[in-house]
Amino acid sequence: MKADFITAALRANPLTMKALSLVPSYHAYRKLYTFLQESQWWSREELEAYQMEALSRLLDHAYENVPYYRRVFRERGLVPEDIATLSDLELLPFLTKEIVQANLPDLKARNYPESAFEYVRTSGSTGTPMGFYYEKGASRAREWAFMKTQWDRIGYRFTDRCVILRGHVVETASNGIYWKKALFGRWLVMSSHHMTEETLPAYIDRIRRFRPRFIHAYPSTAVILARYMREHEIKPFPTVKAILCGSESLYPWQRSLLTEVFGCRVFSWYGNSEQTVLAGECEESTHYHIFPEYSIVELIGRDGRPVRGSGAMGEVVTTNLTNYVCPLIRYRTMDVAVATEKRCSCGREYPLLEKVEGRLQEFIVTRGGHLISVTPINYESGAFENIKQFQMYQEEIGELIMKIVRKPTYTEKDTLQLTQELRWQLGDDVNVHVHFVDEIPRTEGGKFRYLIQKLPITLGDL
Repeated sequence: MKADFITAALRANPLTMKALSLVPSYHAYRKLYTFLQESQWWSREELEAYQMEALSRLLDHAYENVPYYRRVFRERGLVPEDIATLSDLELLPFLTKEIVQANLPDLKARNYPESAFEYVRTSGSTGTPMGFYYEKGASRAREWAFMKTQWDRIGYRFTDRCVILRGHVVETASNGIYWKKALFGRWLVMSSHHMTEETLPAYIDRIRRFRPRFIHAYPSTAVILARYMREHEIKPFPTVKAILCGSESLYPWQRSLLTEVFGCRVFSWYGNSEQTVLAGECEESTHYHIFPEYSIVELIGRDGRPVRGSGAMGEVVTTNLTNYVCPLIRYRTMDVAVATEKRCSCGREYPLLEKVEGRLQEFIVTRGGHLISVTPINYESGAFENIKQFQMYQEEIGELIMKIVRKPTYTEKDTLQLTQELRWQLGDDVNVHVHFVDEIPRTEGGKFRYLIQKLPITLGDL
């Protein structure tokens, strides 16, 4: 990419610069992206050797420059050389969101100038907001090198036209224009906050005239569009090759709906704002391919010990290998995933996750104290036909409130059918109560939470 392109990027829409993270760190992006084109085809032994080398560098750095980790090593009578294998990471304690908040000043590397730190705060979707630091410019550039490598698998190019439905606020929405262009006209950024029965025809018309090759969306936002199109028998957009879904759990019923309505591949990836894990599907399977160049990923059970083997479910614990300004080592994500020992036919020897169940706070607690994931619940059954919006809410064990925004065609029969359907799916150990509301708000970031879980849930409850 030439200097004149970078100069143009400086004058571009701010979203363009944020998305590409090319200024001032284009070279960091390009170097890593070029490396990933090679490393994704390495053998498992080569990838593990790379991880161990990267981990050793990170631990040496953390011991020498990060006060929190110097203290952790000394308290345990350890030095970085004691971590000689990946499994030796278990000698170090877990890092929780609460620990990060209580020790954030001591998690900053002392060998970086203050100008290198970019303060970032999570949205708190797990119930615990958290602040931490990126390396200014470089962290976002590296993230895009991984994301671009991931999207390459289904043919994405920066020159492709792409519709963005990811919680953005569009300044012109008050004037009835719910979109704006970015990335030199290649991205159509659409407001996720104004998608109503009245405005959706305009959205659909604008998308069709824009002729995008991809739609990049929160799953819940894409579902609003898909449901409207199905109900009004609107044909798919002929130019769209794939729907790129991330930042929310993609439930099976959502994948089925989006595939049916848009008539194309739905591609999902899993990551977090803390940049401690990144995994995505490939061109041949829906298993999540974990980037070993990005982080080391462990799954732990209720006893805090590793769980292994196909079908094993546990909490995702991660160690980022690229963020030196604020290292997060053995970080408990509060996400739950299912492991698999399968190898993908795509040829990449990356470790795989069979599926991501979602946050710990996305489980319903039964009267017996058991947890039920909301992932397999079928929200596309006939019981939801006359429901415009819904959201589950739990603050008492064994009691589930279902908030419903009704369509005009909704009747008392729908309430009976809904409660019977949920009882069949959840069992007799959960009482379902239907409450009618006028609207269900999204988060400030434009995301939608299908379950508001107010009960404290820990891994020991699984």
